[in-house]
Amino acid sequence: MAYFKYKGIIFPHQFYSVETLSYLENDFQLLDDDIVNLTYPKSGTHWMSEILSLIQSQGDPSWVQNVPLTERAPCIEYADHLQIALKNPSPRLLTTHLPLQLFPKSFLHSKAKVVYTLRNPRDAMCSNYHFIKGFKELKGPGTVEVFMESFLSGEVGYGSWFDHVKGWVEMKERANIFFNTYEELLQDLRGSVQKICHFLGKELNSQQIESVVENASFHKMKDNKMSNFSLTSENIFDHTKATLMRKGISGDWKNLLTVAQSEHFDRVYWENMRGVNMTFPWE
Repeated sequence: MAYFKYKGIIFPHQFYSVETLSYLENDFQLLDDDIVNLTYPKSGTHWMSEILSLIQSQGDPSWVQNVPLTERAPCIEYADHLQIALKNPSPRLLTTHLPLQLFPKSFLHSKAKVVYTLRNPRDAMCSNYHFIKGFKELKGPGTVEVFMESFLSGEVGYGSWFDHVKGWVEMKERANIFFNTYEELLQDLRGSVQKICHFLGKELNSQQIESVVENASFHKMKDNKMSNFSLTSENIFDHTKATLMRKGISGDWKNLLTVAQSEHFDRVYWENMRGVNMTFPWE
């Protein structure tokens, strides 16, 4: 599978093109009532799409049970998803993994709201390592050691986790960006949903919030074929080799990395995150 670089960041040809990425960056118009679910890959993207879908429908689960997630919250950098996004009525839910420097420039003059979810990079890497094995056209991750080095140096899809996070954290003073973490969602989903509702200006009653929490649970999503990635074509993804909804936990990296690898990861992490004006639950 051939990869290409766009402005120094790796993308596989199978899903992305220079034309689409350039269009998004320069010409795509974010609308003031757009809600953008933004993550570095494998940081709770689908989970947040489900939460936002349920908030959008006031906790009524019929939308998430009957419409595929790719249509509810299309990932705008995939050309076919972009076409869905352009046709969807307002208010739109959009999903993306784009780093700040490739994000639509129209954002700077827009009131569109961005929900940015971060995850412990060790877990994001671990999840990516397992998930990538399912894609038939993508190069396998190789050994843990090899994949970890690629991840730490940013030679993976969407580039460096560190650059992605640092770029978006620089925007944290903007009123239309909300930061949360995968770990907080795990620890207190109800509290997180209430904060997201408040940020979005969607005041749901306690019964509606309860429904969001219940229907965005790992087990409900794992059993929902509209949300669990099982509708993805066998030509693209080998469902016997990997699954989107694998464990839904934090700390699984401890089952993957050796002590030496973990120490090396920590060293690189602190070198890169020195001076970042934000604290995270995994630090």
